[in-house]
Amino acid sequence: MSLAANQAQAQTLKGSPTSVKKQYQLAQSYGFNFIKTASEIAPNVESGELHKVSPGRYMELHDVSYPYAVSETRLFLDRLSRQYHAACGEKLTVTSLLRPVSNQPANAVALSVHPTGMAIDLRIPAKWKCRSWLEDTLLSLEKERVLDVTRERRPAHYHVAVYAEQYETRVAALEAKLGQPATHPQAQATQEVAVSSGPASHQDYIVRKGDSLWEIAARTGVSVAELRTANDLQGNRIYVGQTLRMPNAENVSTLLAANDVITHRVNRGETLWAIANRYGTSVKKLQQVNNTGKVLKVGQVLTIYRG
Repeated sequence: MSLAANQAQAQTLKGSPTSVKKQYQLAQSYGFNFIKTASEIAPNVESGELHKVSPGRYMELHDVSYPYAVSETRLFLDRLSRQYHAACGEKLTVTSLLRPVSNQPANAVALSVHPTGMAIDLRIPAKWKCRSWLEDTLLSLEKERVLDVTRERRPAHYHVAVYAEQYETRVAALEAKLGQPATHPQAQATQEVAVSSGPASHQDYIVRKGDSLWEIAARTGVSVAELRTANDLQGNRIYVGQTLRMPNAENVSTLLAANDVITHRVNRGETLWAIANRYGTSVKKLQQVNNTGKVLKVGQVLTIYRG
């Protein structure tokens, strides 16, 4: 590891009371809910505030009691785990996600943002190559001011707090620069979505369970900033049932009204459960409509009825 990298780690991986306070203040500014008890998780999942994080080809969860996070943190995990797997040839291991206030460990700080689903804990890789890559990557993102990373000792892990709005803005800029479509946290690769029916002139969109401002912007070809401006939103928080005004009428046809029919091209690693969860339908309904079994083929096109 380079001298510069060692110096950067010495400066940032230790963490500080100032960084903890900043995480807490940002969580409040985003309007995140601080979950007090486990009983509050389900209503926040139903409202779209929290999203389930599932293990997969690139990531594993180890002793994670509450596998939920806000959409931006889930997006971060999806992207980081893919890159980590490509660089190291092993899965990224997550050891903690959401932790209600009542379930915080004895050594947790009072201003912890784990109760919001904004923070994650990652296992420290045993291999030097993987550990070096992960630390350099996290420190680079910290330098861009889109997250804060601390290497904790008891127990040993990396604590990462994702700065939601700043991270989404960074990813949007990166995707625009590369000329690639943005991907939703549950997407395994570029998705193909098309409307088969429904009025093309529809200019409003009703937020559904699992939606995020990021996903809606990606599917319509507009920016998160444009959506916020059109709807007078201060941040990225939206709720199920909310009506959003779309700023670009010709792109609204890619959004889905309650009875729209869409198609989805299956990508490597996707499952019926993940696709059903993404589009707000059921595995049984997907199988019936598409006359398919449990095993999907890469490139297979599924017809999906939402609503």
